[in-house]
Amino acid sequence: MEKNNKAVVVFSGGQDSTTCLFWAMKKFDEVEVVTFDYNQRHKEEIEVAREIAGEMDVRHHVLDMSLLNQLAPNALTRNDIEVKDGEDGELPSTFVPGRNLLFLSFATILARQIGAKHVVTGVCETDFSGYPDCRDIFIKSLNVTLNLSMEDDFVVHTPLMWLDKAQTWEMADQLDAFNYVREKTLTCYNGIRGDGCGECPACQLRRNGLETYVAQKEVNQ
Repeated sequence: MEKNNKAVVVFSGGQDSTTCLFWAMKKFDEVEVVTFDYNQRHKEEIEVAREIAGEMDVRHHVLDMSLLNQLAPNALTRNDIEVKDGEDGELPSTFVPGRNLLFLSFATILARQIGAKHVVTGVCETDFSGYPDCRDIFIKSLNVTLNLSMEDDFVVHTPLMWLDKAQTWEMADQLDAFNYVREKTLTCYNGIRGDGCGECPACQLRRNGLETYVAQKEVNQ
């Protein structure tokens, strides 16, 4: 394969994908981002992604994935379904079946159209919240399948795969993006930017990681 230094970042405007965007901009010569509109609970997510892409001066693609909303009703696509963690081996109510399978497949198809060989996603097995499609084995398997399906050589990058949330904050800090990620991104299931509502599972995970990292940093200074 000829040297290719162009990447597509799967981008939601959240903490993880924004950290991945900063990582990709350091690693690759050209970066574009793709956001998926699946009639998610908060359209604010798409607006945040659009704003960040504009501020970072990267081309932003928004793809219609509304069919996913019809096929997979869950707490991220329905206001009448409560956001809650999985219990007794059950998946969290925020799990969207097939989401990463479809998102990465379409992101790679887009990458092929724009001449990119690299796809970056912020999935993480360490803090994967019980989502099976965030596991390393799934990503590696899908990478092989995508290459076979298109007779091409793409690389799916997962820079956060083995990091916990504190280490993700550390990475953002190392990329000189700590304050930007904290203030500009949207992680909250209730659609509140920055530190969010502080109550939903996503906000609690984000806050606990932040507090752990800040405490560790103060000890080391």
